[in-house]
Amino acid sequence: MSKEQFFINEYVPLLKKLKGDEKGNFGVLSPQGMIEHMTDSIGIAWKRVVEPMQTAEIHLEKVRAFALSDREFKPGVKNSLMTETPAPLRNATIEDAVTEIEAEVKSFIDYYKANPGAKVLNPFFGEFNYEQWLHLLHKHANHHLKQFNLV
Repeated sequence: MSKEQFFINEYVPLLKKLKGDEKGNFGVLSPQGMIEHMTDSIGIAWKRVVEPMQTAEIHLEKVRAFALSDREFKPGVKNSLMTETPAPLRNATIEDAVTEIEAEVKSFIDYYKANPGAKVLNPFFGEFNYEQWLHLLHKHANHHLKQFNLV
């Protein structure tokens, strides 16, 4: 199955298995916090969310190579856009968060259908095209699905 098909057909049903009270295997995010974090990550991929570049030019080639590889994110990896205290939840319920991410996935895919040659800045890894974003988001999604034993 393609990574695009994963996001269209499999990702949201996996998230719907979460009740909201599960404890992650690593990190500080609650299930709903993780879903909202992933919604924003997908939002960066199509410019709904814009974050400044976090990586120095001198390190970019090395971190890009990792991002586009099949190597997994390590459990508990740090993200300079996040603090040790989780961001406040913005949705009233985990179901609302799932509805939000479902719409975000559709907006992401629709953006690149309308702008097939687009490249969008990833604040850690530089400019990515659609296929590169799909690869990274799939890697990121799996990292968090493992966090909550969903894969």
